[in-house]
Amino acid sequence: MSSPPVDQQTNVYRKMLTAVISSICMGTGFDSIEKEALASLVELIQCYLSELSVICKNYCELAGRSEPLIADIILAFIDMGINFSCFEDYIKNAKYPSLPPIIVQQPPKQPNMLTTGVKQPLPSHIPLYLPEFPVPHAYIRTPTHRQPIIDYESVREKAAIQKKDVERALTKFLAKTAPTTHNLFDTEETNIFPLIASQPNYPPYLSALLPQDQIFDQEDLEYDPKAEAIEHKKSREKKNEAVKIEKVEEELESVKSEENNSSNNFIDNPYLAATKLPNTEGMDVTSC
Repeated sequence: MSSPPVDQQTNVYRKMLTAVISSICMGTGFDSIEKEALASLVELIQCYLSELSVICKNYCELAGRSEPLIADIILAFIDMGINFSCFEDYIKNAKYPSLPPIIVQQPPKQPNMLTTGVKQPLPSHIPLYLPEFPVPHAYIRTPTHRQPIIDYESVREKAAIQKKDVERALTKFLAKTAPTTHNLFDTEETNIFPLIASQPNYPPYLSALLPQDQIFDQEDLEYDPKAEAIEHKKSREKKNEAVKIEKVEEELESVKSEENNSSNNFIDNPYLAATKLPNTEGMDVTSC
């Protein structure tokens, strides 16, 4: 445990001496005292006790002891020239009020920061005069989320619990929203244990006569062969009309392309046109 600083100890001692001198003055008959006079008396008493303590310590150490005795104190008074016998009458006749203990004010402690984990010591290659490592969570990776549970047994158990909760919630919802409900106990509070009321169908034998076990899709009950035939016929006619329209459009496009080709092949320039040979069959060459 570290000792308090010297200035703080001195202040405490001076406060004690101030309280003692004030008590003596009040016992003697004084009502008040000036601050400067009180400070002077405190200084004189402090110097007197300091000198007495030093002389008492010297006599104690001279006798080879570490703690002073009453004999050392008497010798210290004699050495200072004070008659020790006068203190006996003073102590017997003096009646002064007892002083309350002075509480030493401790300096405010700095609150320690919350530490998590154990600090790592310095490795052997790092000198000891260097500062220590900080808190481990400041430089070591710390996961901020829980790892998902991938155990087979835990996953199956969680899935079963979720399924059970869903079923329970669904039954409670149906029990609360159903127009008629039953109660487990005959009490006024009907919402404690609600039960789903069974609603029988009339006539009850109708479900047995209808072949519900052979029908796997509700759309099969709405099947109409005549309506399907009519729709099939209409779709076929639409397809035929579309084919005819496509053929007509193709013929028109082919005619347009032929006209464009013929117009492109005709050359209006006589110098670029193909040469035409004269007809020599009807001409008489011997007449020339």
